[in-house]
Amino acid sequence: MRVVIKGGVWKNTEDEILKVAVMKYGKNQWARISSLLTRKTPKQCKARWYEWLDPSIKKTEWSKDEDEKLLHLAKLMPTQWRTIAPIVGRTPAQCLDRYQKLLDDAERDLAAGSSSGAASGTANPDENPEAQPPIDDVRRLRPGEIDPDPETKPARPDPVDMDEDEKEMLSEARARLANTQGKKAKRKARERQLEESR
Repeated sequence: MRVVIKGGVWKNTEDEILKVAVMKYGKNQWARISSLLTRKTPKQCKARWYEWLDPSIKKTEWSKDEDEKLLHLAKLMPTQWRTIAPIVGRTPAQCLDRYQKLLDDAERDLAAGSSSGAASGTANPDENPEAQPPIDDVRRLRPGEIDPDPETKPARPDPVDMDEDEKEMLSEARARLANTQGKKAKRKARERQLEESR
């Protein structure tokens, strides 16, 4: 028997199955939806929908007004990203990431400002490595690390050749999602055929 570990990075095929399943089953039947995706739990499917795939999610660049509103709300309600997110019009993960980026930028600007006010008065970016943005952000994953929040990231492109499990998952999902009749309708059709054959 094969052991399947649920979770990990989302693939394009999984995203597409999730989109179609939400269109068919709605946003309240995550167990049914996750049964189409062998490597995902209902909780992961729900998180993926609400953090990345929902068409109402704004994925454009942040405006100056949005930044100011975010900073103001974060000062009023620190760490309450689920409350702040609908006011700003973004997801909680987007708000937290943007807030962290704004803090990092402000810290970098402050460090650059204090070092440029040194004796010479002119700062050479080659002499001051802190004034330049870091090449590798500390929050980036290193080889072997697992992303703790893959539902908020873009999907990984599908491989050219899918393995057998993925092909099976895709064909089963396609068959189940294409079925427009429910069990009740199928049973009535069978009963009708039995009646006609008598």
